[in-house]
Amino acid sequence: MLKRKFGKTGMEVSAVGMGTWNIGNQWGELDDQQVLDTILAAYHSGITVFDTADAYGIPGGCSEERLGRALNGIRENVVLISKFGNWAKRFGGEMQFTCADIVIEACHASLFRLQTNYLDVALCHLNDLKPEEVDPWLDGFEELKRRGLVRHYGISTDHLDVLKEFNRRGTCEVVELDYSLINKTPETNGMLDYCLENNIGVLVRGPLAQGILSGHYTRDTHFTDTIRTPFNEGGSAREVYLQKMDRLDRVIEAAGKDNLIQTSLRYILSHPVCPVVIPGAKSPAQAKANAEAGSACLDEALYAKLKAC
Repeated sequence: MLKRKFGKTGMEVSAVGMGTWNIGNQWGELDDQQVLDTILAAYHSGITVFDTADAYGIPGGCSEERLGRALNGIRENVVLISKFGNWAKRFGGEMQFTCADIVIEACHASLFRLQTNYLDVALCHLNDLKPEEVDPWLDGFEELKRRGLVRHYGISTDHLDVLKEFNRRGTCEVVELDYSLINKTPETNGMLDYCLENNIGVLVRGPLAQGILSGHYTRDTHFTDTIRTPFNEGGSAREVYLQKMDRLDRVIEAAGKDNLIQTSLRYILSHPVCPVVIPGAKSPAQAKANAEAGSACLDEALYAKLKAC
């Protein structure tokens, strides 16, 4: 497993981490033992970064609770990242983060579910955070750092203007963003360049584009999980899915279908900003396959070919 410095945090972390949105039953039902086995398989394969959020899972908080139980006994050996800001949003009961105290309370709730007394990284989970909403988050995170409950902090957003506002004090250490061979927008919208210039650690969610880059799905696939059912025929995101499949065809034409997962993850790892990818996994086999991708970057010729496709 490749190791890399995680931006200005100074932490040395595994190049491949694990995202845990899909251990909370929103991507299909998983039992507790399967979740435990998957997380431990990731850990024993060299993965040391685990990302979650208070809003992940059915019921909300399920992913944090399961991850916390799985990390019992190995917590000090991993980098634990959680996000807050979207708690109960899908139920119409989202919280208003109007002061630092609310940020602090949200963090305490996550710490309780994760069975830990600190987060290595805490992230604001509001993709479209407005400029006037930034200061309560920064003040809250600074107080959490002062109390030793959070070691580093940042934001999960795909928007450069939001990231710049959040970094107005120069204290943003990590950004989580969507980036893959299907979605190369961060390469052209200034996000990755800004992170490189400001030494902000980059955590990449969606590196397999909701599983599309696994190569396991076709245009006729019928999804049954709660996240991807809009991709189905007649669904609200059907056209988006078909566009993603068109881009998948171009990737396969450039790189072939063999080792598609490995190629897709290594493409992200090869960017000069040295990102950390956090693909999800629902089985030990998937966790191990993801980890294996972290042993190397792409050769220059293939990287250039995929960058141009």
